[in-house]
Amino acid sequence: MRPLAERPEDVPHVFADRFNGGDPAAVAEVYEEGAVFVPEPGTPLTGADAHAANARFMALGLPIKVAPRHVYSAGDLALLIVDWVIEGEAPEGPVRIEGTATDVARRGPDGRWRYVLDNPFGTAASGA
Repeated sequence: MRPLAERPEDVPHVFADRFNGGDPAAVAEVYEEGAVFVPEPGTPLTGADAHAANARFMALGLPIKVAPRHVYSAGDLALLIVDWVIEGEAPEGPVRIEGTATDVARRGPDGRWRYVLDNPFGTAASGA
């Protein structure tokens, strides 16, 4: 399992490594306390609800692939635009979930970067 990111551009890769490892607690460590996760447009979640929503994606048993497109940082904040896809054969049949995330990460007092806002479907409209 990858350690938490030392550079903002590594946060998506740390997330993917931990997601693909299948451990929801390891994924939760990639988020700072109070972080917002938006599992579907218009539905921001925090805390246990956010972690449970991430675990539901992980429960598909399929890997996530990430491709950071842009990373812009200013001091201890960074905006990440990341293309991603979860794809494969699930028990119910083929699955393909994809998006372009608009995320914000922050460097913590320990020097590691974590998500503050994780919006995997980016600018998709609610109900899309």
